[in-house]
Amino acid sequence: MQSLLLKKTRAQPHELGAVLWAFVYFFALLAGYYVLRPLRDEMGMQIGAAKLQESFTGVFLTMLAVAPLFGWLNQRVARRTLLPWLYGFFIVNLLGFYTVLEARGEQGPLVARAFFVWVSVFNLFAISVFWSFMADLFTTEQAKRLYGFIAAGGTLGALTGPLITAGLVTLLGPKHLVLVSAGLLGVVILAIFRLRAWALRWSVQHHVVRDESKGKGETEVLRGSIWSGLIDVARSPYLRGICWFLLSYALLSTFLYFQSADLLPKHVSGSGERTRLLAQVDWLVNLIALLFQLLAFNRVIERLGIRFTLAAMPAVSLVGYALLAVHPVIPVLVGFGVLRRAGEYALSKPGRETLFNVLPPDQKYKAKNVIDTLVHRTGDTASAWVYSSLRALGLGSAQISWVAVPVAAAWLVVSLRLGRQAQALQGELKPNAP
Repeated sequence: MQSLLLKKTRAQPHELGAVLWAFVYFFALLAGYYVLRPLRDEMGMQIGAAKLQESFTGVFLTMLAVAPLFGWLNQRVARRTLLPWLYGFFIVNLLGFYTVLEARGEQGPLVARAFFVWVSVFNLFAISVFWSFMADLFTTEQAKRLYGFIAAGGTLGALTGPLITAGLVTLLGPKHLVLVSAGLLGVVILAIFRLRAWALRWSVQHHVVRDESKGKGETEVLRGSIWSGLIDVARSPYLRGICWFLLSYALLSTFLYFQSADLLPKHVSGSGERTRLLAQVDWLVNLIALLFQLLAFNRVIERLGIRFTLAAMPAVSLVGYALLAVHPVIPVLVGFGVLRRAGEYALSKPGRETLFNVLPPDQKYKAKNVIDTLVHRTGDTASAWVYSSLRALGLGSAQISWVAVPVAAAWLVVSLRLGRQAQALQGELKPNAP
């Protein structure tokens, strides 16, 4: 069994325990999120596409408050202590939502908006912290071998979550699914403790020596002010390149999300039916992503390199939006959405995470968290208002898709340049190589 696991994970014997616990961590985290995601999206449809930009603004303002708070905590609390408490805080939040839903008996507009904002913040923040933790544990060389398998754990969890929701939402109701998600976050905390124990036994990180007597590794707090993550992003061309990549992704993703919110309620009636359909789409997306992660990701990133990995989804978006502009119908919308999201989870996201492995520990947590949360949600919020403005000007789905085509082309250019920067920093290319 150990030989089989070593072959499938591509881990060295001393890495196997960490890889398996990272797999469990990401599985439980995304399963918990995907139990909630269809509930959030259904509540978003209840809010209405015309008012969704207000909810996105609420998400942005929440991120604006959370980012410096997280930086402040990193200054005062060692990461070894901070991460379990962070996920414990999320569990308490979910128990609070359950209590409100239990007391009210139904979800009103205020609860729907609060839940939409909370899940959107939780999604980016919790997953960003996960990948920061992985960048803290593994070197770039290890990441290229191990991230495909670890990402597959998340995709398997993302497959399991929608199945739980689709199977139980009619029987149990949304409020009990909130408790299921809270239980899965408890598994996340257990995995963090196991990974911390492994990290103290095996010194695998190339930037930080794990020696408690010297105050290093997981027992240290991060240096700098609470704004240092923002300052690092502003000063670094490399980090700014990642920001432009993410902003382009956010704009096109938000356009597609709003187009779905416009079209689906017109063709699928009933809250329960829409929740079920959304869960089924999530399941299909993650099945495709899981198969790719297990069968092809390692070979693609090692043979074709980070430039191809980053450029693949911009190229798919360029073609997909052109097709959607010509045929703005539900089958094209759903098919493009499935392919794009599956490619993001299976290829673009784990490839993008390798960009952070070359950074020092402070930037892995502070600058990365700023990019993954504040920058990402800034892009979402701005994109929501851009979409609403285009609709206010009278543009339909086809015309908005034509607007997205040059954005996808610009995203492709950004991805190729960023990929070259990453190769130079990671030692795959000489800095002055053509």
